[in-house]
Parts: sequence; C-alpha cells; structure tokens
Amino acid sequence: MGPDGQLTTSLPIPAHPRLGIRVAYRLQRVLRPRPGLRRLSARIEASALGRPLFTGVERQAKETLFGCRMCGQCALPATGYVCPMGCPKELRNGPCGGVGADGGCEVYPDKRCVWVEAYERAASQGRAADLRLLHRPADHRRWGESSWLNYWQGRDEGLWTTVAGDTGDEGPARHHDRVRESS
Repeated sequence: MGPDGQLTTSLPIPAHPRLGIRVAYRLQRVLRPRPGLRRLSARIEASALGRPLFTGVERQAKETLFGCRMCGQCALPATGYVCPMGCPKELRNGPCGGVGADGGCEVYPDKRCVWVEAYERAASQGRAADLRLLHRPADHRRWGESSWLNYWQGRDEGLWTTVAGDTGDEGPARHHDRVRESS
C-alpha cells in the first residue's frame, strides 16, 4: 500500500543496456555451453553456499548491465541484449500496440520501448532475424534462478522456436544454437 492507502504495484522500467552490443555478442561466444562450464555449473549448484553467491553476482552484473529482472530464462541473446522483461507489460515476443512514433514506451513515455531498442541493437550487428524467434511463456517457477546455470545445464533448451509459417530452412533447435553461439 502506498502512503495514500492505494494498492501500489511495481512495474518493470525499461532499461538501456550499458554493455556495448559487440562486447555482448563476443561474451556470448565465450559463455556458450561446453563441458568445462557444464561441470563448473554442476559444482556451483551442488554447493549450498556457491549457488546463492553465484546467483547474486549474476543478478548484480546483469541488473547493472541490462536491467535484468532474473527471470531464470534469459532471452538476451535473441533480443539484442535488451531484457524484454524490462517491458512494463513483460512482453517477450515484441512490442505492444502503444509504442510511440518516437519509439517511446506506452507506460513510460520518457523511456524507449525495449523492443525498439532490441531491434536497433540486433540490426546493427546483422542479427535482426533473431527477433523473429518465438519466446515460449516464462516459467515463473524459475524466477530468481541463475539463467547462466540453467543455460550451461541445458535447462533452457527449446526456450525459443521459429514462428509458425516461417519459411526459413532452420529448425528450432538449429536456430536456437545459432542464436546462442554465433557472433
């Protein structure tokens, strides 16, 4: 409740990523799943102290760099490293109908729509096609979990799929790998 007795809710606020897009895509290559990271993540998860410490560091880094909300199912590689969960409506598959002509958010007109920003960043690196992926609904049971640990352990496989009727020659798994691993 707010000071006036009204129920208050905290809507996400769109954030401009602080990490440059080129650096983000390079880090994506370094952090892609491989046997060493899979073993490391298994050890972190097995540790009663390691998991919360690792997740806390991830939360701080991703919140600072991307405005991350720790959904546990990171969409950053497919959205130009703009967190779609920063959308006040938490839209994971594109903008709402209220985006201003200047690219402003309908809810926070002084902020840019996360999807406009995602398109501009992805397009600047020749990755605009990544935005055509369909993001499955967020599994709210994963909220607050480390998406890096989930990613390295393969728990987010199938997070994205191609849009029905897409004429691309890539299947969802192949496209998922290309998005996660390419630069």
